[in-house]
Amino acid sequence: MANEIRKVVLAYSGGLDTSIILKWLQETYNCEVVTFTADLGQGEELEPARKKAEMFGIKDIRIEDLREEFVADFVFPMFRANAMYEGLYLLGTSIARPLIAKRLVEIAQETGADAISHGATGKGNDQVRFELTANALDPSIKVIAPWREWDLRSRTKLLEYAEANQIPIAKDKRGDAPFSVDANLLHTSSEGRVLEDPGVEAPDYVFQRTVAPEQAPDTPEYVKIGFEKGDAVSVNGQKLSPASLLEKLNALGGKHGVGRLDLVENRFVGMKSRGVYETPGGTILWHAHRGIESITLDRGAAHLKDEIMPKYAELIYNGFWFSPEREMLQALIDKSQEFVAGEVTIKLYKGSANVVARTSPYSLYSEDLVTFEEGAVAYDHKDAEGFIRLNGLRLKTWAARNAKARG
Repeated sequence: MANEIRKVVLAYSGGLDTSIILKWLQETYNCEVVTFTADLGQGEELEPARKKAEMFGIKDIRIEDLREEFVADFVFPMFRANAMYEGLYLLGTSIARPLIAKRLVEIAQETGADAISHGATGKGNDQVRFELTANALDPSIKVIAPWREWDLRSRTKLLEYAEANQIPIAKDKRGDAPFSVDANLLHTSSEGRVLEDPGVEAPDYVFQRTVAPEQAPDTPEYVKIGFEKGDAVSVNGQKLSPASLLEKLNALGGKHGVGRLDLVENRFVGMKSRGVYETPGGTILWHAHRGIESITLDRGAAHLKDEIMPKYAELIYNGFWFSPEREMLQALIDKSQEFVAGEVTIKLYKGSANVVARTSPYSLYSEDLVTFEEGAVAYDHKDAEGFIRLNGLRLKTWAARNAKARG
């Protein structure tokens, strides 16, 4: 296969691992490498990645700001579904991978590359997400996964390879890194090393976007989020672009210690792993979206969404964003959002984000129906008697059968 590869597009962060991969690709495949670095709001300066790529003699270096596309076309559709994997995880890493892989494939097509390459290990979920996306978007593209091919199986061997090839090593990389971090505009994800024992509390220095709830302000803060067709469009009356809106909510949530999660999850590849996540803006957005849906969605629609949500979330976690079943579910979800519009007020305090008010021009909530006083809408309390009797009929029949069986 090596002789067939003339050009490869590499997902390149500029860090040690992908720099080693870059050099390894050049040596192993004797091919041209195009580097692609995506700005998804990870909060790091990306120009150093360009300088490192130039050091390796790379001529075609792509650094792209994908923050708006990331939030508008990936994060927001996912939040319309209120997606949570295993009831807790807001899928911050999972939803970023299909966008990165999509651009890898598109750049490969633009440049006539034979393959794409990624730095995901053979133990994780990301290898699946990158490669399933490639399969769906271009079945002919080859994927090179160095962690599944090379013999650099330990940190020591990686460092030795880097030194032998004059690859710069950050000083803190010479020892065991305390943990690894993946970040984007939706969240930070930390795992490994000091976090590998799930029986030990994560040290506070792991958290990068949120203050400890105990150290958060002693006074609550209220934030009002506006929605149109299921997507957030404003914060405190100010219209914002998708990425700017999420960035604003991240700052508010981080200040109040919102969005921390310590989770042992089930990876798609079969093992359990412990991750520590921070999703401050996403947590606020999730609660706000549920809040606006509570007054704008019909009961049947709301309950159906809740039934399909675990399946939808699992598809994203397992790398099936570009699959027919995810697109089918998305069509159903998006149809439900037609009248999901209005404003939700969230109270931020000491790590919590609670809905305290919600209004909508399309509200299905009727004070006249629920009031304990005499309502303007005709509602005959006696109607409930027949309703209960009919619903109780099968229970009476079931109970009578059981009593007869017991003698």
